[in-house]
Amino acid sequence: MNIDKWIKDIISARERCTIPIMTHPGIEMIGAPVKDAVQNGEIHARAIHELGKKYPSKAATVIMDLTVEAEAFGSSISFPENDMPHVLGSLVDSAGIEGLQIPSLTSGRIPEYIQANKRAVEMITDKPVFAGVIGPFSLAGRLYGMSEIMIACYLEPDAIALLLDKCSHFIKNYCMELKRTGCSGVIIAEPAAGLLSNEDCLQFSSLYIKEIIDNVQDDSFMVVLHNCGNTGQCTDAMLYTGAKAYHFGNAISMVEVLKQCPADVLVMGNINPVGVLRMMSPQQIEREVISLLEQTAGFPNFVLSTGCDVPPCVPIENIQAYYNALLFFNNRI
Repeated sequence: MNIDKWIKDIISARERCTIPIMTHPGIEMIGAPVKDAVQNGEIHARAIHELGKKYPSKAATVIMDLTVEAEAFGSSISFPENDMPHVLGSLVDSAGIEGLQIPSLTSGRIPEYIQANKRAVEMITDKPVFAGVIGPFSLAGRLYGMSEIMIACYLEPDAIALLLDKCSHFIKNYCMELKRTGCSGVIIAEPAAGLLSNEDCLQFSSLYIKEIIDNVQDDSFMVVLHNCGNTGQCTDAMLYTGAKAYHFGNAISMVEVLKQCPADVLVMGNINPVGVLRMMSPQQIEREVISLLEQTAGFPNFVLSTGCDVPPCVPIENIQAYYNALLFFNNRI
């Protein structure tokens, strides 16, 4: 697929499209527990495929699992039956960074996620499939401890730079392998960078992400940079990376961020996946979605999305309301 043409077609289209970060409803549709979907590539791919058949998303996305890369480095992971995995404790301190080995792509669940993307591409032929990886600063925070790395960035910047080098090297290798599966892009989830100032986000996140993007992004493969922690203070640092799309969470004003972003890149967001999609009634959801679409109507590069990954147990009626609102808006223009 020529991904540049795909982007231009979205921007030039009269109607708005949507790419929600959404996989859990597909897992529920096939009757599988989350624990199985995040450990078995075939189950994972089936969930994506079933979801794609039911809902008209402009692209298919894999599960946003921010534990896969940390597990590959050696972190201990807890696997709840019907919730996302989470990292147990930190793996390394400043004294151990130099000896930390960059894992191979056969470590942990990496092979299952590569298989999930490969099978999804084989099954989904009418739209692009976007893989998912964690960003380097968010990965480093999971390995080192989030509170600890926020302090170490100032007290031990050289040690953190070495850790970030190792994290970004592994993520680059992983992205290159995901590209070989036939995926049309990857969503790099870097939420922890939203805790940083613009200057620090540039130093500890964007410089490393730019290197990854420079190595993997071309006219057949795009990077979507996701930072749901950004409240507006580090948008410039995100744009420095040169990604072809940017994905924002519900903590930011989409109108304001659209004003900052170039008109030739896609800007995605930002319906609250918990506060709106899970907690509100279908009627309230429709009003929220239509309101966002009306506010962003002057920006052709806007793509309706969720602010982050849709959690488990969102009622089907609520998801349908999200799509109904998009259809209603498009029928009016």
